[in-house]
Amino acid sequence: MRRPVSRLRTGALAVGVTLAVSALAPSGSAGAADQYEWAALGDSYTAGVFVGTPQPPLGGASRDGCDRTSDAYPGLVERELEEFPPGKFVHLTNVSCGAAVITDIADTKQTPISPVQPPAAGWKEVDPQIKRAKLNDDTDIVTIGVGGNSLPFGGMLLKCLELGATLGKTCREYYTSPPEGEESIEEKLARVQDEYVEMLAKVHEAAPNAKVITVGYPAVLPEEGSACNRLLLTELSVIKHADIDWLRESVLKPLNSTIQRVTSFFGDRYADVYSSSVGHDACRPAGTKWVEGICGDAEDYWPAKVGKLNCGAISKRVTLVHPNAAGHANTAAHLERAIRIALLER
Repeated sequence: MRRPVSRLRTGALAVGVTLAVSALAPSGSAGAADQYEWAALGDSYTAGVFVGTPQPPLGGASRDGCDRTSDAYPGLVERELEEFPPGKFVHLTNVSCGAAVITDIADTKQTPISPVQPPAAGWKEVDPQIKRAKLNDDTDIVTIGVGGNSLPFGGMLLKCLELGATLGKTCREYYTSPPEGEESIEEKLARVQDEYVEMLAKVHEAAPNAKVITVGYPAVLPEEGSACNRLLLTELSVIKHADIDWLRESVLKPLNSTIQRVTSFFGDRYADVYSSSVGHDACRPAGTKWVEGICGDAEDYWPAKVGKLNCGAISKRVTLVHPNAAGHANTAAHLERAIRIALLER
């Protein structure tokens, strides 16, 4: 059973939110006082990984292995805010990083795992994201999209693939009555909740004047597992239909609920991208899906083979259930609105 947030961390940082609507200054970017500072933190669903042009560019000395891209939702929102500024210029600092877990936001150094042109010695560690973003008293907006890798959802999906190819134990059975050394799904969600509380407390401590907006995960799985064709790697491949339903109802939706609940505890704003993305899951046809399947369409620099998974045989790339351009556009629309509202409340 998941514990209520109020019992998780006695004496967690108290966050007072004052909603005083102020007059907005004229647009301009001459100095810090003339612009809003926005920091985007998060994992691969924020970074973009295979959507758009790599940032920093391929071959550049400043590449860090985090797989940020130009057409991920932070970049889309940045361009909209630049074209239609909310009174002042909004300066974006995007330090999101593929494979980031909750603790990488405020506590731990992360070693990126980008498969795109990795250096011979491997990627160097990067500092916690709040340090990289230089959060401080002048930070106006912090957006955070993280949590899935802390379960880890991707690892669970791969386990479901493995078990789906057998006649033995289902994925649901594996995670509800796990083997020794593996957390149950209840334990995973409880731990994620604890970590999210600690993380948000430290974000508020680092940026005490900022409006914080958390971003949930989209509907990557269909509302009915039977909608998926188990012969197609461009969908969810051999994962059993019952396990798809279990992943949706007992993993993905509870993860979003956990993020929303902790966000509310701190008086912050939650951007729900799940509701609007129902019907655009990985098992929909191209042009309708907002999330690519196990294999899918991606920019040419993204690999067709990662480890044992080879999507090159079907002329696709390893996308492992990540948002495509349409998915990022949907998230951007919700986040842009949330940011504009938050800035009005400053």
